[in-house]
Amino acid sequence: MPITQTPISSLAQSGAAFGTSGVRGTVDALTDRVCFAYTAGFLGTLPPRRDAVVALGHDLRPSSPRMVAACLAACHARGWRAVQCGALPTPALAHYALQQGIPAVMVTGSHIPFDRNGIKFYGSAGEILKEDETAIVNAVVELDEGAFEHGMLRSPPRLPAVDEAARELYRHRYLRFFPPGLLRGKRLGVYEHSSVARDLITELLAELGADVVSLGRTDTFVPVDTEAVSEADEQQARAWVMAHRLDGLVSTDGDADRPLVGDETGALFRGDVVGMLCARFLGARTVVTPVSSNTAVERWGIFPRVIRTRIGSPYVIAAMAEAGRGGEGPVAGYEANGGFLLGSEVRRAADGAERTLAALPTRDALLPILSLLALAAERGVPLSQLGAGLPARYTASDRLRNFATAVSRRLIDELAGSPDALAGFFRELGGVAEVNQVDGLRVTLASGEIVHLRPSGNAPELRCYAEAATPARAVELSRWGLRAAAARIGELGQG
Repeated sequence: MPITQTPISSLAQSGAAFGTSGVRGTVDALTDRVCFAYTAGFLGTLPPRRDAVVALGHDLRPSSPRMVAACLAACHARGWRAVQCGALPTPALAHYALQQGIPAVMVTGSHIPFDRNGIKFYGSAGEILKEDETAIVNAVVELDEGAFEHGMLRSPPRLPAVDEAARELYRHRYLRFFPPGLLRGKRLGVYEHSSVARDLITELLAELGADVVSLGRTDTFVPVDTEAVSEADEQQARAWVMAHRLDGLVSTDGDADRPLVGDETGALFRGDVVGMLCARFLGARTVVTPVSSNTAVERWGIFPRVIRTRIGSPYVIAAMAEAGRGGEGPVAGYEANGGFLLGSEVRRAADGAERTLAALPTRDALLPILSLLALAAERGVPLSQLGAGLPARYTASDRLRNFATAVSRRLIDELAGSPDALAGFFRELGGVAEVNQVDGLRVTLASGEIVHLRPSGNAPELRCYAEAATPARAVELSRWGLRAAAARIGELGQG
């Protein structure tokens, strides 16, 4: 079989391509050959270095170990030594790579459906940005086609023994920042499902003094999306809290870069509210968040500067870096899913000592979980009271699954390109006051309510984000948006 010069750009035709954050695709599309090529392309964009060491990690999806082996094969073929960090949270791998000054490759599909997966890349300075993705896509890699059969490695390498250094470094990051005994007297539930952080969260909460109840552990992968929690999950949260007399319930998505926090009644915090409260706890002065996040962050008036970006952690990270260079720190960022990004070092007095937390500019679930629990403990209030001072603005989001991205874009292009079509679409909700096309179509109505339609960057889904003065109205608007979108697409198909 020949040695081929393969453009990375050609791999998108297989269905595996960069999305909102990292490469995403179906498990069938993410063959060993595709994983090998993307990893080789990434390594080829890095500057030459003497200590060619790269860290590898993965989540608990059944397909992830096979994909990691393909990434490992690419590392060996390009002369890199790999540190196998095993199954661990994405932010733990990112933190380790940042502290060691080495690149990293994480195999994870995060929250997306079971039949999909992905790969995230980190340079020695942190998560790669959009311009880095472009460099990878423009790369051409040399592939020994004889090493593959039907896209799979004929002789995949055996994964080496797991090095626990990355996991332990991440664990101690938070044990050093949060004071011992912080959660003494608190009874907390951990919804474990198939989160790669399930054991680590339980350990941390117990080490900080909490009585921990483990719930819902499964060996079958469950794609928990903290931005689109199902009604069944909300009911389960309330049932667990009542049955076990919990002070709170916490969880994460599959790779632990998006948190889920429930209060003592089982009510779940919206991710953007988690982000605001975490930023407040850490003393951030500049907050960066995508356009889909709750506008309460501006209305609250707590943060001297709020910067809005497109949806996706690379955009948030780039804006945080720019703000940090301007001396506008501490700088923090968060997404509507609750994933929290720390753009600069934070110093905070606790338990009679000043404690320091280093920057970690990638989505993290554990920091916001621990920060909200610490905030409630310091104030001596239940979790349900943390949002008492926030402006009365509530968000909701939902999605249409198996909704082709091209179809979503067709709808959005039609509405954005025709004032008459836009007015007709939203006529039932009243007049349109403002249109924002930074990412998708975000419409502020004359009533002040918001409906935001956007194709997912990670899966064939149409998402609808909504904002209103009550939680029920926000949910109603998000469902209305998807119903109206589906109906309009039906009309376009017949036209």
